[in-house]
Amino acid sequence: MGKNLIQQKRGKGSPRYRAPSFRYKGTANFARYEEGKAIAADITDIVHCSGHSAPLMELKYSNGETGLLQAPEGIKVGDKIEMGKDIELKSGNILPLKNIPEGMPIYNIEAQPGDGGKFVRASGAFAKIITKMEDSIIVELPSSKRKIFSLECRAVIGIVAGSGRTEKPFLKAGNKFYAMKAKNKLWPIVSGTSMNSVSHPFGGSSSHAKGIPTQSSRNAPPGRKVGKIAPKRTGRHKR
Repeated sequence: MGKNLIQQKRGKGSPRYRAPSFRYKGTANFARYEEGKAIAADITDIVHCSGHSAPLMELKYSNGETGLLQAPEGIKVGDKIEMGKDIELKSGNILPLKNIPEGMPIYNIEAQPGDGGKFVRASGAFAKIITKMEDSIIVELPSSKRKIFSLECRAVIGIVAGSGRTEKPFLKAGNKFYAMKAKNKLWPIVSGTSMNSVSHPFGGSSSHAKGIPTQSSRNAPPGRKVGKIAPKRTGRHKR
Protein backbone atom coordinates (compact mmCIF):
# COMPACT_ATOMS: atom_id res chain seq x y z
CA MET A 1 0.00 0.00 0.00
CA GLY A 2 1.37 3.41 -0.94
CA LYS A 3 2.00 6.28 1.43
CA ASN A 4 0.33 9.67 1.40
CA LEU A 5 2.12 12.43 -0.48
CA ILE A 6 3.29 15.57 1.30
CA GLN A 7 0.51 17.66 -0.24
CA GLN A 8 -2.05 15.14 1.03
CA LYS A 9 -0.68 15.35 4.56
CA ARG A 10 -0.57 19.14 4.37
CA GLY A 11 -4.15 19.34 3.15
CA LYS A 12 -5.35 17.23 6.06
CA GLY A 13 -4.58 20.19 8.34
CA SER A 14 -2.50 18.58 11.07
CA PRO A 15 -0.49 20.84 13.46
CA ARG A 16 2.73 19.80 11.69
CA TYR A 17 1.88 22.04 8.74
CA ARG A 18 0.11 24.93 10.50
CA ALA A 19 1.85 28.24 11.09
CA PRO A 20 2.60 28.69 14.83
CA SER A 21 0.83 32.06 14.93
CA PHE A 22 0.43 31.85 18.72
CA ARG A 23 4.17 32.64 18.91
CA TYR A 24 3.94 35.72 16.68
CA LYS A 25 3.86 39.23 18.10
CA GLY A 26 0.80 40.16 16.05
CA THR A 27 -0.33 41.48 12.68
CA ALA A 28 1.76 44.27 11.14
CA ASN A 29 -0.50 46.74 9.33
CA PHE A 30 -1.76 50.33 9.31
CA ALA A 31 -4.16 51.76 11.86
CA ARG A 32 -7.49 53.18 10.77
CA TYR A 33 -7.71 56.93 10.41
CA GLU A 34 -10.32 59.50 9.46
CA GLU A 35 -10.08 61.32 6.16
CA GLY A 36 -8.37 64.69 6.39
CA LYS A 37 -6.90 64.11 9.86
CA ALA A 38 -3.22 63.35 10.44
CA ILE A 39 -2.32 60.92 13.21
CA ALA A 40 1.03 60.85 15.01
CA ALA A 41 2.57 57.76 16.59
CA ASP A 42 5.44 57.20 19.03
CA ILE A 43 7.83 54.27 18.51
CA THR A 44 7.88 52.57 21.90
CA ASP A 45 9.96 49.53 20.98
CA ILE A 46 11.51 47.57 18.11
CA VAL A 47 10.90 43.83 18.43
CA HIS A 48 11.74 40.58 16.64
CA CYS A 49 8.93 38.34 15.42
CA SER A 50 9.54 34.83 14.10
CA GLY A 51 6.65 35.27 11.67
CA HIS A 52 8.24 38.29 9.95
CA SER A 53 11.61 38.62 8.25
CA ALA A 54 11.88 42.31 9.16
CA PRO A 55 12.06 43.90 12.63
CA LEU A 56 8.75 45.34 13.81
CA MET A 57 8.22 48.68 15.54
CA GLU A 58 5.61 48.95 18.27
CA LEU A 59 3.54 52.10 17.74
CA LYS A 60 1.35 54.08 20.12
CA TYR A 61 -0.94 56.36 18.12
CA SER A 62 -2.23 59.73 19.28
CA ASN A 63 -5.82 58.41 19.27
CA GLY A 64 -4.89 55.82 21.90
CA GLU A 65 -4.55 52.79 19.62
CA THR A 66 -1.46 50.60 19.46
CA GLY A 67 -0.10 48.58 16.55
CA LEU A 68 2.83 46.94 14.80
CA LEU A 69 4.52 47.87 11.55
CA GLN A 70 7.68 46.91 9.68
CA ALA A 71 10.49 49.23 10.75
CA PRO A 72 12.27 51.29 8.06
CA GLU A 73 16.04 51.69 7.88
CA GLY A 74 17.40 54.37 10.22
CA ILE A 75 14.48 54.41 12.68
CA LYS A 76 14.99 54.11 16.44
CA VAL A 77 13.01 53.94 19.66
CA GLY A 78 11.69 57.36 20.67
CA ASP A 79 11.19 58.63 17.11
CA LYS A 80 7.80 59.78 15.89
CA ILE A 81 6.02 59.02 12.65
CA GLU A 82 2.86 60.46 11.12
CA MET A 83 0.00 59.13 9.03
CA GLY A 84 -2.05 61.41 6.80
CA LYS A 85 -2.15 63.28 3.50
CA ASP A 86 -0.39 66.63 3.95
CA ILE A 87 2.54 65.57 6.12
CA GLU A 88 6.33 65.63 5.82
CA LEU A 89 7.94 63.29 3.33
CA LYS A 90 10.34 61.43 5.63
CA SER A 91 11.21 57.81 6.32
CA GLY A 92 8.53 56.02 8.31
CA ASN A 93 5.63 58.34 7.48
CA ILE A 94 2.48 56.85 5.96
CA LEU A 95 0.81 58.65 3.04
CA PRO A 96 -1.55 57.87 0.13
CA LEU A 97 0.29 57.05 -3.08
CA LYS A 98 -1.02 60.19 -4.77
CA ASN A 99 0.87 62.33 -2.23
CA ILE A 100 4.22 60.53 -2.68
CA PRO A 101 6.56 61.78 -5.44
CA GLU A 102 7.82 59.51 -8.19
CA GLY A 103 11.05 57.60 -7.53
CA MET A 104 10.80 57.69 -3.72
CA PRO A 105 11.26 54.25 -2.06
CA ILE A 106 8.10 52.92 -0.41
CA TYR A 107 6.91 49.69 1.21
CA ASN A 108 3.85 48.00 2.76
CA ILE A 109 1.55 49.10 -0.07
CA GLU A 110 -2.18 48.54 0.25
CA ALA A 111 -3.91 46.43 -2.40
CA GLN A 112 -7.21 48.21 -1.66
CA PRO A 113 -7.56 51.47 0.29
CA GLY A 114 -7.87 50.66 3.99
CA ASP A 115 -6.72 47.02 3.99
CA GLY A 116 -3.60 47.76 6.06
CA GLY A 117 -0.87 46.87 3.55
CA LYS A 118 -0.26 43.77 1.43
CA PHE A 119 2.74 44.33 -0.87
CA VAL A 120 6.51 44.83 -0.26
CA ARG A 121 6.81 43.79 3.39
CA ALA A 122 9.95 41.62 3.51
CA SER A 123 13.24 42.80 4.99
CA GLY A 124 15.26 45.07 2.69
CA ALA A 125 12.41 45.42 0.18
CA PHE A 126 11.17 48.64 -1.41
CA ALA A 127 9.16 49.72 -4.43
CA LYS A 128 9.06 52.89 -6.54
CA ILE A 129 6.30 54.94 -8.13
CA ILE A 130 6.87 54.98 -11.89
CA THR A 131 3.90 56.85 -13.34
CA LYS A 132 0.92 58.81 -12.00
CA MET A 133 -2.32 58.83 -13.97
CA GLU A 134 -5.68 60.49 -13.41
CA ASP A 135 -7.29 57.56 -11.61
CA SER A 136 -4.41 55.19 -10.79
CA ILE A 137 -0.68 54.86 -10.14
CA ILE A 138 1.87 52.44 -11.59
CA VAL A 139 4.37 51.06 -9.06
CA GLU A 140 7.47 48.99 -9.78
CA LEU A 141 7.74 46.15 -7.27
CA PRO A 142 11.04 44.55 -6.10
CA SER A 143 10.53 41.81 -8.71
CA SER A 144 10.62 44.53 -11.43
CA LYS A 145 6.97 43.77 -12.16
CA ARG A 146 4.78 46.85 -12.57
CA LYS A 147 1.39 46.91 -10.88
CA ILE A 148 -1.48 49.39 -10.93
CA PHE A 149 -2.78 50.74 -7.60
CA SER A 150 -5.53 53.11 -6.54
CA LEU A 151 -4.60 56.71 -5.76
CA GLU A 152 -5.90 56.32 -2.20
CA CYS A 153 -3.81 53.23 -1.32
CA ARG A 154 -1.39 54.04 1.48
CA ALA A 155 2.29 53.16 1.76
CA VAL A 156 5.25 53.80 4.06
CA ILE A 157 8.14 55.94 2.89
CA GLY A 158 11.53 54.25 3.17
CA ILE A 159 13.20 50.84 2.86
CA VAL A 160 12.29 47.94 5.14
CA ALA A 161 15.02 47.33 7.73
CA GLY A 162 17.03 44.11 7.84
CA SER A 163 18.38 44.21 4.29
CA GLY A 164 21.50 42.24 5.30
CA ARG A 165 19.52 39.20 6.45
CA THR A 166 20.30 37.16 3.35
CA GLU A 167 24.00 38.09 3.32
CA LYS A 168 24.86 35.97 6.37
CA PRO A 169 25.22 32.29 5.37
CA PHE A 170 23.62 29.53 7.43
CA LEU A 171 26.91 27.53 7.35
CA LYS A 172 25.36 24.50 9.06
CA ALA A 173 22.31 22.39 8.36
CA GLY A 174 21.36 22.73 12.01
CA ASN A 175 21.00 26.51 11.72
CA LYS A 176 18.76 26.07 8.70
CA PHE A 177 16.73 23.47 10.60
CA TYR A 178 15.92 25.82 13.47
CA ALA A 179 15.18 28.73 11.14
CA MET A 180 12.62 26.63 9.28
CA LYS A 181 11.23 25.17 12.50
CA ALA A 182 10.40 28.68 13.77
CA LYS A 183 7.80 28.99 10.99
CA ASN A 184 6.90 25.27 11.01
CA LYS A 185 8.17 24.81 7.46
CA LEU A 186 8.90 21.30 6.20
CA TRP A 187 12.66 20.91 5.72
CA PRO A 188 14.68 19.34 4.18
CA ILE A 189 12.64 18.87 1.01
CA VAL A 190 13.21 15.51 -0.65
CA SER A 191 12.61 15.21 -4.38
CA GLY A 192 10.14 12.61 -5.59
CA THR A 193 12.76 10.84 -7.72
CA SER A 194 14.88 10.21 -4.61
CA MET A 195 12.03 8.46 -2.76
CA ASN A 196 11.05 4.81 -2.78
CA SER A 197 8.36 3.75 -5.19
CA VAL A 198 5.95 3.29 -2.26
CA SER A 199 6.30 6.95 -1.27
CA HIS A 200 5.90 8.79 -4.58
CA PRO A 201 4.82 8.10 -8.17
CA PHE A 202 8.26 9.27 -9.34
CA GLY A 203 10.12 7.07 -6.83
CA GLY A 204 11.92 3.79 -7.23
CA SER A 205 15.04 2.62 -9.01
CA SER A 206 13.53 3.28 -12.43
CA SER A 207 12.59 6.86 -11.56
CA HIS A 208 15.81 8.26 -13.04
CA ALA A 209 15.22 6.56 -16.39
CA LYS A 210 14.36 8.82 -19.28
CA GLY A 211 11.05 8.56 -21.04
CA ILE A 212 8.81 8.42 -17.96
CA PRO A 213 6.16 11.16 -18.32
CA THR A 214 5.91 13.83 -15.60
CA GLN A 215 2.51 15.11 -16.72
CA SER A 216 -0.63 14.42 -14.75
CA SER A 217 -4.30 14.77 -15.62
CA ARG A 218 -6.40 17.50 -14.08
CA ASN A 219 -8.82 14.80 -12.92
CA ALA A 220 -6.20 12.44 -11.48
CA PRO A 221 -6.75 11.24 -7.89
CA PRO A 222 -4.74 13.00 -5.14
CA GLY A 223 -2.13 10.24 -4.84
CA ARG A 224 -1.28 10.46 -8.55
CA LYS A 225 -1.62 14.21 -9.09
CA VAL A 226 2.08 15.19 -9.09
CA GLY A 227 4.50 16.76 -11.54
CA LYS A 228 3.15 18.99 -14.30
CA ILE A 229 -0.60 19.27 -13.77
CA ALA A 230 -2.45 19.41 -17.11
CA PRO A 231 0.33 21.37 -18.88
CA LYS A 232 -0.41 23.27 -22.08
CA ARG A 233 2.99 22.27 -23.40
CA THR A 234 6.23 20.64 -22.22
CA GLY A 235 9.83 20.67 -23.31
CA ARG A 236 12.12 23.51 -24.24
CA HIS A 237 10.77 26.73 -25.67
CA LYS A 238 11.94 27.93 -29.03
CA ARG A 239 14.09 31.03 -28.95
